[in-house]
Amino acid sequence: MKAALNLIKLVFVFFLFLPLAHAANPVVEFETNQGNFKIELYPEKAPKTVTNFLYYVNNGFYKETIFHRVISNFMIQGGGFTREMSEKATQPPIVNESNNGLLNSAGTLAMARTNDPNSATAQFFVNLIDNNFLNYTGPEANSIGYCVFGKVTEGMNVVRKIGQLPTGNSKGFSDVPIRPVIIINAKHIN
Repeated sequence: MKAALNLIKLVFVFFLFLPLAHAANPVVEFETNQGNFKIELYPEKAPKTVTNFLYYVNNGFYKETIFHRVISNFMIQGGGFTREMSEKATQPPIVNESNNGLLNSAGTLAMARTNDPNSATAQFFVNLIDNNFLNYTGPEANSIGYCVFGKVTEGMNVVRKIGQLPTGNSKGFSDVPIRPVIIINAKHIN
């Protein structure tokens, strides 16, 4: 009887602390003029990327930036341009951590970059669908892929809504929402 009681206590304690283990990952809330969404970050999988992203969040970098590239059934990209399509100055680029086992599946957050695999700074994108062609397949520059470091946990309906907005060309850029999608604030809430 005593062993059964101890087992029940152990199970109770396990389930009591299970939510705390999950809550250990940082969470960032994006407030946009289209609605809010939350993203859980994975520092154990992409430590340099998460540290870099939180640096920008905690220093207010994303306030008043826009989602400047929106492609339906692909992704929404933001975090680097003002409403006037001026690119903000950033910290130096970080190392690509795409070989971390995370995939560019629907709802995941990944770093945007140029053709140089190690050129990511502040811009990020949210995958609207499973974009397997963006995944790591090898260490070569054309196979390294894009680093996933988080996932939308609340507000995916807002992300999808942004992904359906009409777009056009603006100041030499294509796929720019006709009405700006503004990041009012990004805050580290956990």
